[in-house]
Amino acid sequence: MEVKIGVQHANRELVLESEQSPDEVQQAVADALSGSSALLQLTDDKGRRVIVPADRLAYVEIGEVSIRKVGFGAI
Repeated sequence: MEVKIGVQHANRELVLESEQSPDEVQQAVADALSGSSALLQLTDDKGRRVIVPADRLAYVEIGEVSIRKVGFGAI
C-alpha cells in the first residue's frame, strides 16, 4: 500500500510502498502523535526504514491496498 508523509518545512512529501497493513501504519502514526514515541518509523517493501521526527509531521495519507494487475486488459 502507498503511504504519503508530509513533513513540516519540506517542499516534497515522502512516498513509500509498504507491506504493513493500514492498521499497523495508523497505530504507528497514533503512537508518534500521542507522544509515546518521538519518531514515526515505517518500513518500505524493500526493507528500508523511513524515520521522521513526530514533531515534524504535517500529515500522513494511507492509501488503499493495491492489487497489481498483469497483462493487457480492457480499460
